[in-house]
Amino acid sequence: MSSPSKRREMDVMKLMMSDYNVETINDGLNEFNVEFHGPKESLYEGGVWKIRVELPDAYPYKSPSVGFVNKIFHPNVDELSGSVCLDVINQSWSPMFDLLNVFEVFLPQLLIYPNASDPLNGDAASLMMKDKEQYDQKVKEYCERYAKKEHITGEEESDEEDVSDEESESSEEEDEIAGHADP
Repeated sequence: MSSPSKRREMDVMKLMMSDYNVETINDGLNEFNVEFHGPKESLYEGGVWKIRVELPDAYPYKSPSVGFVNKIFHPNVDELSGSVCLDVINQSWSPMFDLLNVFEVFLPQLLIYPNASDPLNGDAASLMMKDKEQYDQKVKEYCERYAKKEHITGEEESDEEDVSDEESESSEEEDEIAGHADP
């Protein structure tokens, strides 16, 4: 069984050596998070997601489990769990594929070409088919609200930074307002 574990190591290292930010969980190579950016020239461009990857013991003979940690509005992604409905990962997986394929081909293709006829998020699928303009707007709204760099970094760090930024902005505004009130 050394072959699957060597392959797992090789695939994870290949992902780490590429442009992806990989954060291991529990110091192992079975579970990790990957920073994923929305594909260029798509509705998801500018969005940043944390993707949770779990590799089964039989990887690469069995497909990895892949899910979005922060919210995304997409017909083929479950809004609550972040699970991905992607045929190539769920049914057509082959040991010829590796983790780079998941992040450089499969996920970008999923976001660029959503499949409303096989939905995990019925609301997104329905909206996409009935009102494409409103669907596009909602996708962009979700990107703004849930898919920014600060949404995937350590909660404590980003919260502290946000609070201090807000405090300094609000105190500057108060100073200006107070300055204008006293002629």
